[in-house]
Amino acid sequence: MDADPLAALEGWPSPSAAVGVARAGEVLATRGPVDGPLPLTSVSKLLTAMAVLVAVEEETLDLDESAGPEGSTVAHLLAHASGLDADGARVAPPGKRRIYSNAGFEVLGDLLSRRSQMPFETYVTEAVLHPLRMHHTQASGSPAWGMVGTAADLLALGRELLSPTPEVLSRAMRDRATAVAFPALVGVLPGFGRQEPNDWGLGFELADEKSPHWTGRANSPRTFGHFGRSGTFLWVDPDAGLACACVTNLDFGPWAAVAWPELSDAVLAAFGG
Repeated sequence: MDADPLAALEGWPSPSAAVGVARAGEVLATRGPVDGPLPLTSVSKLLTAMAVLVAVEEETLDLDESAGPEGSTVAHLLAHASGLDADGARVAPPGKRRIYSNAGFEVLGDLLSRRSQMPFETYVTEAVLHPLRMHHTQASGSPAWGMVGTAADLLALGRELLSPTPEVLSRAMRDRATAVAFPALVGVLPGFGRQEPNDWGLGFELADEKSPHWTGRANSPRTFGHFGRSGTFLWVDPDAGLACACVTNLDFGPWAAVAWPELSDAVLAAFGG
C-alpha cells in the first residue's frame, strides 16, 4: 500500500479524531486514539436498536406490537416511521413519512426497560456491550443520543454486523434489520436534506441511492450504519466486507459532509478489493 488511507485525518479541523477499519475477522488499520471515549450522540441509536432486536429474538418484545402513537409499532419506531417528530409530537400517521425522531427511541428505551424489568442501561450492557467486549462504552443517558464510546468499540460492533455471532443477533435478524423497512417513504436525512426515498432499516440508516450522503461514492447501496452530531459514525458495507468507525470531538458540519465521503472512498480503495 503506497499511502495511508487514514492519513486524511491529519487535515481534519477536529482537535481529536480516531478512525478504524475492519473486516469481520480482523482490524485492518487504525489512526488516532481509538480507545479514547467520546460522545456517540445519535450513533447511540445503533446500540439501542441492537438491544431491542435482541429482546425481539428473546421474545421480550415483538416488532409488530403496539408502541408509541396510535397505530405505531416497535418496527415503526425503529425505522423512524411512527409519525413522531424529534420532540415527540405526532405530525403524521404511522408508516406514511420518514421523520427522524429522537423521541421514538426514548419510547423504545422505556418499553425495553419495562418489559425486561431492568434498567435500560443494564439491558444494553448485558445484551450487547459485554458480549461484544465493548468495555469502553457506557450505555447511560438517552437511548437516542446519550451514550459514550470509542472507535475501537464501534469497530467491534461493525465486525459483529458483518458476521453475526449467535451470542448477540442471528444472521436472519441482522438481514431483516438492514433491509428497507416501510419502503418508499420520503423524508429528510439530517444534515443532507430531503431524500426520495429516505430508506431506513430497523434502526440502521441505509445508503441505497441517497445523494448527497455521508458515506463514499464507492460504498455499495447496501451500506448501513449511522452518524452522530458529535462527528461520529459507523458504516458497514457488506459487499466490500468492511466496517469503518470514527469518533471526533468536533460537531458534524460542512467539514464532515466533505471529509467523511473522501475518507470512505480512500478506505474502500485501499481495502475493498
